[in-house]
Amino acid sequence: MRIDRTRLHDTVLAGVVAAASVALFVVYGPDHLRAEGVTIADMRSPDAYGALLLVAACAPIAVRRRWPLAALAAGLAPQTLLNALGYGSGLSSLSGMVLLFSVASYRGLAVALVALVMSLVTYATGVIAGPVRAAGWNEYVVVAVVLVAVWGAGRSLRLRRAYLEELKDRAARLERAHAADTRAAKAEERSRIARELHDVVAHHVSVMTVQAAAARRVLASDPDLAHEALSAIEHTGRLAMSEMRNIVGVLRTDTRADARAELGPQPGVRDLPALVEQMQEAGLPTRLQVEGRAQPLPAGVDLAAYRLIQEGLTNSLRHAGAGAKAVVTVRHDPHELDVRVEDDGRGAAGVPADVRAVVADAGAGELPPGHGLVGIRERVALYGGILSIGPLPGGGFEVRARFPLKDGQ
Repeated sequence: MRIDRTRLHDTVLAGVVAAASVALFVVYGPDHLRAEGVTIADMRSPDAYGALLLVAACAPIAVRRRWPLAALAAGLAPQTLLNALGYGSGLSSLSGMVLLFSVASYRGLAVALVALVMSLVTYATGVIAGPVRAAGWNEYVVVAVVLVAVWGAGRSLRLRRAYLEELKDRAARLERAHAADTRAAKAEERSRIARELHDVVAHHVSVMTVQAAAARRVLASDPDLAHEALSAIEHTGRLAMSEMRNIVGVLRTDTRADARAELGPQPGVRDLPALVEQMQEAGLPTRLQVEGRAQPLPAGVDLAAYRLIQEGLTNSLRHAGAGAKAVVTVRHDPHELDVRVEDDGRGAAGVPADVRAVVADAGAGELPPGHGLVGIRERVALYGGILSIGPLPGGGFEVRARFPLKDGQ
């Protein structure tokens, strides 16, 4: 069974104060006080009844933390009765101060003020009805000041305790907020890495699949062409592994300089010629058009534009059909970057029916809502861009995005 240490301490304190009060009650009787020159009226000699009243005045200290105001009232009643009957009070006044301190430190301001008034009234009653007379009014003032000081000490302790609790609560809230921010950052980072992995894997695997199918069809009739397709597959696989290695590298906990040096730059608009060449080797005739004066782009916008074009060309390769051609247009404006991927294939009809859905925020037509285009939509929205995906009026399919650039950057 667990022992309540605070209750035990208060019980011991009550016993000590009660024992000391009874001892002084017996020792400092009327004769002793007169011998020391203390002015007293008709003071009763110590007896068992007076001792019981003293014990009753000190006993409430045992519950001063749980019921402080009730304990104070229970302690002041025997003390008032002692004064009214003409007994010496021993250390019962100390009991009243302990209980007053407890109310001030464990209860609100209104209850604490009530306790202070009760103590002052009890003291005034003792002054009027008690047998002991002070030499002057200054002694009464000193006692009243002591009572107020004890009350003020209790209030100070309560305010300090409340301040410490507020600090603990604030620290707990900050810790919870930090944990929530950490979880959100981790979720965002996982989402970003998932988009990167999908963009790399989906693009390169789609290219390799088309090339492998072409190699299988011409393996018997044209071994040289099949050999070229297999070489292209090998080259594409190496590119995929290299990009995946760069992406996975950001997950490493090793922050040494040599580990950081292994991470290459992310692809951007500057790498579009190589991407177009890769798509041409995969069997999708692709043309790149650059309009306007090229300017340095923010890293995020640069990567988002590259991934959008990569995803658009991958979809054209997979769904546009045989004989389709693609055009990639990059237009540089002072305050905007406009990128567009168009093909003249089967358009929305080339997209499987089970993955077509109307996308209101895309602005036109239908959109195959796979992970790639969902990731593209998130990328464009992240940088405040406008995304438009859907079939073209004369046939074919278009993926287009416009990214705002601040101050020409």
